[in-house]
Amino acid sequence: MGDDGVMRTLIVNGTMLDTGSMTLVGERHLVLEGDRIVDVTESRPTVEADQTIDAAGRFVMPGFVDAHVHHVITSVDFPRMLRESPVERALGMARLAEGMVRRGFTTVRDAAGDVSGLIRAINAGMCRGPRIARAGRCLSQTGGHGDLAPADQLADGVCACQLHSNELSHVADGPDAVRLAARAELRAGSDFIKIMSSGGVASPSDPFDAIQYTADEVRAVTVETDHRHTYTSAHAYQPDAIMLAIENGVRCIEHGNLLDTPTAARMAELGVTMVPTLVTYQVMNENGAKFGLPERNLEKNQGVFEHGQRSIEVARSAGVELGFGTDLLGELQPWQNREFAIRAELEPAADVLDSMYRVNVGLCRAEGEIGRLEPGYSADVVVANVDPLANLAGLAEPDAALAAVVHRGSLVFDRTG
Repeated sequence: MGDDGVMRTLIVNGTMLDTGSMTLVGERHLVLEGDRIVDVTESRPTVEADQTIDAAGRFVMPGFVDAHVHHVITSVDFPRMLRESPVERALGMARLAEGMVRRGFTTVRDAAGDVSGLIRAINAGMCRGPRIARAGRCLSQTGGHGDLAPADQLADGVCACQLHSNELSHVADGPDAVRLAARAELRAGSDFIKIMSSGGVASPSDPFDAIQYTADEVRAVTVETDHRHTYTSAHAYQPDAIMLAIENGVRCIEHGNLLDTPTAARMAELGVTMVPTLVTYQVMNENGAKFGLPERNLEKNQGVFEHGQRSIEVARSAGVELGFGTDLLGELQPWQNREFAIRAELEPAADVLDSMYRVNVGLCRAEGEIGRLEPGYSADVVVANVDPLANLAGLAEPDAALAAVVHRGSLVFDRTG
């Protein structure tokens, strides 16, 4: 380290991806000091370094950004997960967080769950993990996508309090209850709020095509996020659920697999972003049963991937801005990078990378902090063995594709030697 105690890292000789122009700009050399990029040069720097990564013949880009992950869902064997002790849950969350960084995802947007303790643990160096933009606990109606209670639990009676919570969600009914839940999450530091506007694959009791929450309930939440200068996102699949959400102030749609042309046109008109998460449905089909995903959830997942593939063209044709997400749960998260290969079949590589490095950065509210290799930005760097513009699908296998990862100036691994 230098006399000031700051770690200096050089990344030299790599072909750099300029994410502003989405072009490869030739061989560049990066100087990292502490957790910042301090210089990007065409000639090799003469400064002394504590460590040097030789990226010759490789491609240098900012750390990856995933706009839809879950840390609190540590297993797809949901009955077993609900029996986990706090220690088991914490260790499982830490394992998932470290795995994301090792796959190159240095920033993620956690789309539901109480991850406040995990963020503190990462920041304190107790475990390795990505920078996390968080929704906190999502908001779900009783019997909605975030209600984890078994359906037969209602036999014991219905609580009149209108609001109860678990680690994933606040189950809240009525405008007053959802307003209180939103205010509580914003007070706790959530970067945005997520609501459940339709049924889903992973929930225990709601039909996939159910529309959830009323206009008054949605508006109660979006007014609160507007007042805090942030936004509300909604889990929604079918057009009716999407339309109900966006007409009442929701500014981001998660998934959107059943999107149709009129709804996409309205989304574009209102400036609503959509975050597709295609890999989760494919991997659930292939590997869910092996890891204990219940049969009912496997049945609900049938056909969702194919619908999602079609939604990309519908959204792009209408001018809807797309993010880049994965939504993989528990044991399925190691397939996170496969989303690159899926999207590469549907869109030009430059568009997919723009979804990750521009749209996702905005969703994380991290403009000026991440997504570029420029002085002043966070020292989050991926060195890849494959050209991301010519072979985006090559990033799907991180062990083969990634030669080095640096997160906030700290070396995660270096395989270039």
